[in-house]
Amino acid sequence: MSRPARPTHVTAGQLTAPDVRLELRVLAGERGLRRTIAVPRIQKPGLALTGWDEQLHPERLLVLGATEMDYLTAIPAEARALAVATLLASDPAGVVVTRGLTPPAELVAGCEEAEVPLFVTPLVSAELIVRVTGWLQDQMAPATSIHGVLLDVLGIGILLLGKSGIGKSETALDLVVRGHRLVADDIVHIRQKSGFVFGSGSGIIRHHMEIRGLGIINIKDLFGIAAVRETKKLELVVELVEWAEDDEYDRLGLDEHHYRILDVVVPMVRLPVRPGRNIATIIEVAARNQLLKLQGHNSAREFQDRLNRAIAEARPQGGFDVDGIE
Repeated sequence: MSRPARPTHVTAGQLTAPDVRLELRVLAGERGLRRTIAVPRIQKPGLALTGWDEQLHPERLLVLGATEMDYLTAIPAEARALAVATLLASDPAGVVVTRGLTPPAELVAGCEEAEVPLFVTPLVSAELIVRVTGWLQDQMAPATSIHGVLLDVLGIGILLLGKSGIGKSETALDLVVRGHRLVADDIVHIRQKSGFVFGSGSGIIRHHMEIRGLGIINIKDLFGIAAVRETKKLELVVELVEWAEDDEYDRLGLDEHHYRILDVVVPMVRLPVRPGRNIATIIEVAARNQLLKLQGHNSAREFQDRLNRAIAEARPQGGFDVDGIE
């Protein structure tokens, strides 16, 4: 069962965290660190430094590099004041000065008064833009969470679904013992990025698994670092369902099912569970079959085509000579 997609809000203050790797130092406007960044794209001021503000948008991060600093230093104080006033009038989420350059006093004072955080970083503008854009895209991507198990099986990201108690975790453990990798058990966090969906585990239960009768186990500690991974693209959904004698199940593989997550369609198969069926082996085969499909080979359709050709070749080409029959 998936939860509705949730909006992700990012504040300017989050950019200072060490794991974001932007090396930011707050120079002024510290009271504005709670300002929200609306979109992952940054802004370079351009002609706004001359007073023309048409291209500036609110709640974005403004980046000033060596060119902008040289320009602000060279122009008269009155023009510099106009440039700073134009930048801050756009209500930016924050201002970043790159290369460790010293911003003009007017910019420092203006950011402090307007409560707009002013950052300085030793990174060059190009490197900063790459890092902050990538991080913001990850943080602001549509996200949701789903109850299931996510595994990396032969390089294919497989999401196991099914009602509680049907055996998702036990099947996942069997696959881990066979050398495959666990991404998340119980709660899978899903993010949509560039038309694909990626899953990861929850912080406190990451790399852990609940096995009824055994309790909580740590897969990383038991099987080593090679038995887990942090995130994986979802490429196949496997739903485990209880076997019912009255239900009809796909026996040829021609019926294509899909599962929609965050408006992304992922191929899906339904596996009926009953005593005697080795679900882990079947999932391994499903992963191999999905690899073949990604390479353009669909075994079921190819078999159907051969069968249709064989039937067509065996069919009589002409009519019967009824006059010769006594």
